[in-house]
Amino acid sequence: MKKGILGKKLGMTQVFTKSGKMIPVTVVGVEPNIVTQIKTTESDGYEAIQLGFDNKREKLSNRPEQGHVKKAKTTPKRFFREIRDVDAKAYTLGQEVTAEIFTPGEMVDVTGISKGKGFQGVIKRHNFSRGPMTRGSHFHRRVGSLGSMRAKRVFRGKKMPGHMGAEQVTIQNLEIVMVDTEKNVILIKGNVPGAKKSLVMITNATKNPDTVNEFEGLNLYEQAIPKEEVEAVSENNEEIKTETADVTENEEVETAKVEEQEEQTETEEKATEQEEVAEETVKEETEETEKEEKTSVTENETKQTAEESTDSSEDAAEQEEKHE
Repeated sequence: MKKGILGKKLGMTQVFTKSGKMIPVTVVGVEPNIVTQIKTTESDGYEAIQLGFDNKREKLSNRPEQGHVKKAKTTPKRFFREIRDVDAKAYTLGQEVTAEIFTPGEMVDVTGISKGKGFQGVIKRHNFSRGPMTRGSHFHRRVGSLGSMRAKRVFRGKKMPGHMGAEQVTIQNLEIVMVDTEKNVILIKGNVPGAKKSLVMITNATKNPDTVNEFEGLNLYEQAIPKEEVEAVSENNEEIKTETADVTENEEVETAKVEEQEEQTETEEKATEQEEVAEETVKEETEETEKEEKTSVTENETKQTAEESTDSSEDAAEQEEKHE
């Protein structure tokens, strides 16, 4: 029977098996889905369930949506999708569907809306080959011939330029690598259609519905290391932390001592510089006083010599007058 769940594409990453093999995986966040409607052959002509995913505010929902969701006793949902060919008797209205319905190694089909590429030509859209890019060629990236002479029209389904992407795509036979019920995450091997945070629907494979491949398991480092080793490593880390703390304290003490010594040397150097400056000022003052004394002595000598010369000149003049 068919089974499925709705989720959000979160992105891609890589994981490693126990043998060391690297596997590229797509991470799909699957919060618990709510069964909002159950369809049976008696009432609807076929068996199916409707799943609601991603809560939204009641303000953003209209009254028909609120009434539809109240039957399942849940909050308004952003997405509703129907899964057919299920065992309707195995579900109840308002039941939660979690990631536990899938197991590692199980084959699934993933449906989503592909990324939109906009308006594209035939080379990108349909993988056509281009013409010669030389100067003389007039055919580079064109479509080419569109029809025939006989029909005189373009046949339906002709590959031509147009809108590319943004359409529903289903990738079949993908393998589930890991199911994390605590984080509500499923890891799927390979790529999944759609952009990040886009809605995807995971169902069991239509071509291989009951196949479950043998999976050796992932190399989860938290589980690979025994608890005893982890405890021993933690104890060693604590000892190392204490030793490093002691070392850091000693280093801080030594640095404080060095800083004190440097401050003392700086103060001593400043004191010596001040003493030298004071000595220099004293020397300058003494030199200035000596210069002043010398200048005063020389001035006195010059005065004396001038007076002597004036006296001698006066004596000579008197003697000349006497002789006359």
